[in-house]
Amino acid sequence: MSPDICIVNFYTTSGRLGLHQDRDESRGSLSEGLPVVSFSVGDAAEFLYGDQRDVENAEKVVLESGDVLIFGGKSRHIFHGVASIIPHSAPKALIEDTRLRPGRLNLTFRQY
Repeated sequence: MSPDICIVNFYTTSGRLGLHQDRDESRGSLSEGLPVVSFSVGDAAEFLYGDQRDVENAEKVVLESGDVLIFGGKSRHIFHGVASIIPHSAPKALIEDTRLRPGRLNLTFRQY
């Protein structure tokens, strides 16, 4: 069985991530379509996804603090990215209780 990994990214309020596919895992993990699980905390993000690396035709969804995104199986190789971070959108209690810097903390789990 492949090891589990967690990738940690912090996006400042001006952070972005271009459309890309996650293809760094083992051949077995990719061919089985094992899921990617992404958990976000802090400011909301405009998340893009689609069948092609085309920002103009990508779908957009806002991921709020605490949202979990899972893609696996047939959708495992979708192009995806972060168009923008929505400043000052984190829950007030989260900022007050944790002193999290302005921005978005993202934890992405997958089998490598």
